[in-house]
Amino acid sequence: MKTFFLSFLGGLAALLLFFVILPLVLVVSFLPKDGPQTASGAHVLHIDLRGGYPDQPISSDFGALFPEMSFVELLLKLNSAVDDPQIRGVFIRASEVDIGSSRAEELREALLRLKGAGKFVMAHSQGFLVSGPSAYRAVSAADEIWMQPGASFEVPGMSMETLFLGDAFKRFNLTAEIEQFHEFKNAPDVYKQSDFSSPHKEAMTALASSIWKHSVVDMATDRKMDPAKMKGLLEASPYGADQELSLGLVDKIGWPEDAADAARKRGDGDLVDIDNYHPSGGSDGDTVIAIVGGEGNIVNGSGGAPDLLSLNTAQFASDTVAASLIAIEDDPDVDAVVFRVDSGGGSATASDQVWRAVQRLQEKGKKVVVSMGSAAASGGYYVAAGADAIVASRSTITGSIGVFGGKMAIADGLRLVGVNPASITVGGDYASFNSAERLSDVQREKLRSMLGETYDRFTTLVSDGRNLPIETVRSIARGRVWSGEDALELGLIDETGDLIDAIAKAKELAGLKPEDKARIRLDFHRGSPFGLFGEAFTAAQIAGSLPAAETVASVLGEERTKALLQHLERSQSQGVQLTSPVIIER
Repeated sequence: MKTFFLSFLGGLAALLLFFVILPLVLVVSFLPKDGPQTASGAHVLHIDLRGGYPDQPISSDFGALFPEMSFVELLLKLNSAVDDPQIRGVFIRASEVDIGSSRAEELREALLRLKGAGKFVMAHSQGFLVSGPSAYRAVSAADEIWMQPGASFEVPGMSMETLFLGDAFKRFNLTAEIEQFHEFKNAPDVYKQSDFSSPHKEAMTALASSIWKHSVVDMATDRKMDPAKMKGLLEASPYGADQELSLGLVDKIGWPEDAADAARKRGDGDLVDIDNYHPSGGSDGDTVIAIVGGEGNIVNGSGGAPDLLSLNTAQFASDTVAASLIAIEDDPDVDAVVFRVDSGGGSATASDQVWRAVQRLQEKGKKVVVSMGSAAASGGYYVAAGADAIVASRSTITGSIGVFGGKMAIADGLRLVGVNPASITVGGDYASFNSAERLSDVQREKLRSMLGETYDRFTTLVSDGRNLPIETVRSIARGRVWSGEDALELGLIDETGDLIDAIAKAKELAGLKPEDKARIRLDFHRGSPFGLFGEAFTAAQIAGSLPAAETVASVLGEERTKALLQHLERSQSQGVQLTSPVIIER
């Protein structure tokens, strides 16, 4: 649908009517509207995990054309269903592939809350493929797991994959003139190396081992099995459907339609898609907890118009996120804020701007609790460091306290094809920093000095925010990523938990008791006519490039293509960067 729409816009770009009629049609027809209210009577919520969810509500004007429910909204709806007498249970179509360990952990917690309230949970899978434990872990707490006949169970472990471009850069005579603080700050290694360095390998091995360990324990607990036995069974997979049934990894063999019918019968009601479930809960109480979020690469400003590398992807735009936080400063209705962060970092100055917005809220007496999503690393950790409390799942990729910066020297590569860049520069030694040539010794020295200042500021803010001695921070602030489980031991977070736990922490800091009611306020981005038109026009201009991108994705796979595009986008970033490696979890 998206590809068709973009191609359609591309064909209309040359027409005058594009500038007159189409914007009005888009504004009227595509801006998100309130969905229908759930009908009365008993219901079973239906969740399909196969399509994926953005972490947070849509944040771009163009993205508003294709609104989809966010993972945050999914968690809030499931939490409301806990006390909703109309909801008897949940039926889940499980993903066949990885959904991310942090998401699996948060979803599992949501299902356990439902079961604790007497609701049933049923799940159906058409196979768990070799893609890490998260697809199975997300539904392992279900009362019944159905598996389609002939489907396979493949959960032998997990891996962390990184795409290294070092050899490609050498082939085209491109040089990554990047300096990094320190040995574990491995994002620049993508452009310099062809494989994991020793520190990079050490960090990734520890991260994968931590996530695999607590994933196995969760799945064993859910299936009422000894963790050692579960670990052995998983690592010996794959299995066929009948074998996994006999081993106790699933409960029934059957078709999706049969499982759905069984869920209807057990709940004595219809299946209601989670998108169309609009609970009345969450509106009680005098205390208001506002949820504000930032997702994606942290960039300066409002994010700008989309290009081929970022079209319809989340951007953590510093002006937008800071404005959302600052808007709450003098709001007498809001008692506390949950700041949802799902980001591997980005611009240092953009991260600093958002950090300051959090401080302003606190200066006005608002309590701020950070809820970390799949990742809150580098700049993603920077913006969180000063919060009153930080809550992360055990699987959240966090930390990466370090910095890097530099440029791509492309002059030698251009000369291979007969293009000879030359420039005339007046001023100081650093004036030619952004030329196509390699860095001079003086420029490298000045670059390292500037990076050192940012590193010192980063570590000082972490020391102050986390109440840790600066020596302790710098001993762990070598650019290394940690699991949330390990981050808790290091003092980088306050507790492990999900979004709902972060909301409970915010209530506590606001002076409420656990049983007290609070209203949850989640703001939605509706888009503006001018922003929508501008982004749509840009999309029309790049529509012709989509077939090439789809061809690449058909060869590399969607995850690798996204990672490659992220690498290329980051290679164009200017200024000091607080970014963690792009990790493909499988």
